[in-house]
Amino acid sequence: MPKPQSPAASPVSPRQTTGSGLSRRDLLAGAAGAAAFAVPTFIPARALGLEPGTAAASERITLGVIGIGPRCRYVLGAMLGLPDVQCVSIADVQASRRDEGKALVDAHYGNADCTTTREMREILSRQDIDAVLIATGDRWHGAASMMAAEAGKDVYSEKPCGITIDICQRLAATFRRTGRVFQAGTQRRSVPNFINAVNLAHTGKLGKLQTLYASAYEPVLKNDWLPAEPTPAVEACDWNRWLGPAAWRPYNREYVGGGWRGYYDFDSGARLLDWGAHTVDLCQWANRADDTGPVEYDPQPTALHCVYPNGVKLVIDFLPTPFGDRSPNWNTKLGTCPVKFVGDSGWVETGDAGGTDVSPGLEGEIAEATKTLAGTDAATHARDFFDCVKSRKPTAANPEVMRRSHVACHAAAIAWILKRKLRFDPQTEIFLTADGKPDHEANGLKSRPERDCFAV
Repeated sequence: MPKPQSPAASPVSPRQTTGSGLSRRDLLAGAAGAAAFAVPTFIPARALGLEPGTAAASERITLGVIGIGPRCRYVLGAMLGLPDVQCVSIADVQASRRDEGKALVDAHYGNADCTTTREMREILSRQDIDAVLIATGDRWHGAASMMAAEAGKDVYSEKPCGITIDICQRLAATFRRTGRVFQAGTQRRSVPNFINAVNLAHTGKLGKLQTLYASAYEPVLKNDWLPAEPTPAVEACDWNRWLGPAAWRPYNREYVGGGWRGYYDFDSGARLLDWGAHTVDLCQWANRADDTGPVEYDPQPTALHCVYPNGVKLVIDFLPTPFGDRSPNWNTKLGTCPVKFVGDSGWVETGDAGGTDVSPGLEGEIAEATKTLAGTDAATHARDFFDCVKSRKPTAANPEVMRRSHVACHAAAIAWILKRKLRFDPQTEIFLTADGKPDHEANGLKSRPERDCFAV
């Protein structure tokens, strides 16, 4: 299972306090007690958790959303279904997305209470918000997560959580220091069929692990600019804030409509992390490598061949889009983001469709609970996050788990970009030459110049 985070120096309450030092929970509890004697004070049944399927306000986790697009609406939809979570505000630099998000939340609660803003700092400054869902584009994930932690918020961040190795390292360090709870959106750590496949590796049912296979999109690297278009009014689309830490370039509506993917300034690891953040993460887990990573990355025409310190091989297999165009290596009926673990006495393969293939003799090891996935991944991973917000325990995809798997993906992407074999020390997270000296060319790609996103 994932290695626990280092505990904070002192316990951190999951609830924010008011200026008086009392938490919202304390104030509501006091109000509930006073209601028995104060007339005509009225506290709605929903606030006290008396309606079916609701929790008392004092036990609810209040949620703010930063960046709301198609993926966010899917994850937020699952979070809205949790009785102890209440979404209260949405921040997005595009007015159309803010309005769509508010409509989604208000329709769920049957009111018009959800607030909107184009400035995420307004959400981070609110003392009545406990946690945030961050679902911006890649360029903002790390910076927004760190800003949220510094503001005392717990964070569920969509992946890739950091656009460079440097940001992944800084993000993990920030959460270690602040003691806030963090969940990376690598939700397959919470899905039964993937858990079952990892358990087969951990319990020795596959024998000694030999090779791990992780599927990933075929890498793409674009450095051109789309033609400049007139910049919209700031209330319609705040282009400067949309860019955030990324280098400035002229506005084009294709970027803000989702066409930013593949552009180096906006994307993580030449798109390798789109699937790799999930599939390499699962291979790390299967290999009990949540505290380490591969030491060698060798780019091939259609894959990256990597080697772990324990000798286990990792093959990151490049798949064209849409998945299925090159199927000989995978059973495409098992769905997207497939992984395969091969030992000296058996193998297992599984994917997003929820099914599992195993080598002869292991058929009885496929748990009945792994028959389906659709509609459960976001809910189970969100539930793990909010449970950890209450318990202050590490999440399934905590910052250290995220850092190790993301760094492995980024290192693989750098090898692909440079078109040469790279050696890597997973303890210092430094690229090395054959004679053990720092590889300055490769190490130079561990970070990128950033605009000062804190002053945007």
